[in-house]
Amino acid sequence: MTSFRGTRSVNPESSDRDARFLVRCFASGRNDGKKIHEPGHLPFLASLGVSVRRVAALTAIFAKVGVEDINSDLATLIRTVVVLISLAAILFATGQLSQVGPISTRSWVFLLLSGLGTGASWLCYFRALKLGPATLVAPIDKLSVVLVALFGVVFLGERPSPGGWLGIFLIAAGAVLIAVKR
Repeated sequence: MTSFRGTRSVNPESSDRDARFLVRCFASGRNDGKKIHEPGHLPFLASLGVSVRRVAALTAIFAKVGVEDINSDLATLIRTVVVLISLAAILFATGQLSQVGPISTRSWVFLLLSGLGTGASWLCYFRALKLGPATLVAPIDKLSVVLVALFGVVFLGERPSPGGWLGIFLIAAGAVLIAVKR
């Protein structure tokens, strides 16, 4: 039995149930009115988060090696096409492409802005990987987590807990420590 701060104890059977619930959520595009961040799902989400971070860490290494012999903008285009094809395949395989309903103008505007921001971010990230070490580029890239938290407070009215603020501060401090020359 394991526990996660603020949650009930979890045994393997309930963890397996949580895993099946999340797979259904992601595969169906809905969660039957249940919130994924309810206390019973937190231990599984924590372990899923660790796994996702491992894969994300490898993407920086793969990108650094992949960008060595080609133009960084071309590398960004190739990565974008791979992401596009992968997501289309997932949506097709899970039947979510047939469930597309009307999309509001507001959603279109903000998704387009998000896409433009992602494109610009990826171009800068690949250029930085081409020019510098991954051990410096990736931590500086993670400063976006700090900015997301600050923008969330300013623009969305979100209020991180004191522990959340501590985590945000530690991310910022870690990135600065890595970036500062010794």
